[in-house]
Amino acid sequence: MMKIKSVLLVALMLVSVHVVAKNDKESQASDREVWTELCYKIAQPILENMSKGELQKNMNLELSPTWDGRDKRVAYMEAFGRLMAGISPWLALPDDESKEGRMRKQLRDWAISSYKNAVNPDSPDCLLWEGPTQILVDAAYIAESFMRAPEATWNRLDPITKQRYIDRFIGLRVIRPAYNNWLLFRAMTEAFLLSIGEKADMYALTVAVNKINEWYLSDGWYSDGPEFALDYYNSYVIHPMYVEVLEVCEANKFSTPVSVSLGVKRMQRFNTFIERLISPEGTYPAFGRSVVYRMGAFQSMALAAWKYGLPEDLKNGQIRSALTAVMKNMFSVEGNFDNENFLKLGFVGHQPNLANYYTNNGSLYMTSLVYLPLGLPANHPFWSDPAEDWTSRKAWKGERFPINGHISLRR
Repeated sequence: MMKIKSVLLVALMLVSVHVVAKNDKESQASDREVWTELCYKIAQPILENMSKGELQKNMNLELSPTWDGRDKRVAYMEAFGRLMAGISPWLALPDDESKEGRMRKQLRDWAISSYKNAVNPDSPDCLLWEGPTQILVDAAYIAESFMRAPEATWNRLDPITKQRYIDRFIGLRVIRPAYNNWLLFRAMTEAFLLSIGEKADMYALTVAVNKINEWYLSDGWYSDGPEFALDYYNSYVIHPMYVEVLEVCEANKFSTPVSVSLGVKRMQRFNTFIERLISPEGTYPAFGRSVVYRMGAFQSMALAAWKYGLPEDLKNGQIRSALTAVMKNMFSVEGNFDNENFLKLGFVGHQPNLANYYTNNGSLYMTSLVYLPLGLPANHPFWSDPAEDWTSRKAWKGERFPINGHISLRR
């Protein structure tokens, strides 16, 4: 009898351990859940307020300690444009009744109202479309959001709102862009106009596509203007916008010195470097200007995962795992958000001393650009493939990892 009781007790304990282990596993959020929850947290304060015309009233602005005195209203276009350039592909997925589906639909509804308010002169949230040259930058991100997911953005706008955007983009031609990555901001608004059948400034497009190519150094890196700067602007701006502008030019049979295919190959070469910067622990080096743009440093890799596929040596499971690890490390630190969940100045937490003279907390929504892979459905291999170690983790565990050598890609 005692033997039977002992057997039953052991069996009960094994079942209990199995149930607890199963429940623990089920309670752990998937990578996609981690991404969607954080993306919603970042987007909600901007879009909910702006959809009601209350962003400029309610957003808690934080300016760099070395702010240069420009009109602080640039912050609202920075927050909205950069946010939408990152999340518009996610909003293009079909509706469903899942938790994610409900969040996505809510954000899309808010976004459409926000797009309308952004150019409605009668709205308290009509953005600053004249004045500081900074507005060219973030108008380009708005144009980029239209180009990345027109079915969720541009195609849902009424004719009056569309014409207002066309007029505003044309009005930006009075701004002379800086002689660096800013050429792409002018090119992006012109490329968008070209993509919807409007008359574009082909000279501005010619200058941009030619100069960026002339500034290509080799091995996947562009110089940001005549002089090289070691920072993350190849990912924040140069690779993504250059490839997207080239695509519009090619689709409209406008000759460029670089094909889309070569532009993508250069970006993929750069992505092999940016992936290796992620440490075994899931962190990355804080160097260069605009480091407070946080995970925008990985936009080029996120864009590749969403639209072009990853380089041969990078697997879906490893990129997803690496970015999720960085995301968790970065946003688990106190100080990234204020009490209303608006982003605060810093790289990891609240570090206002890291903000450049042109930076406000609207600028920080560049971090949203990492969320492009949310535009892939949940059953896509990027999300469904098993988790894998990324390159530096393999390297420091003494495991096999791909050798890396110089690749020119000049032509």
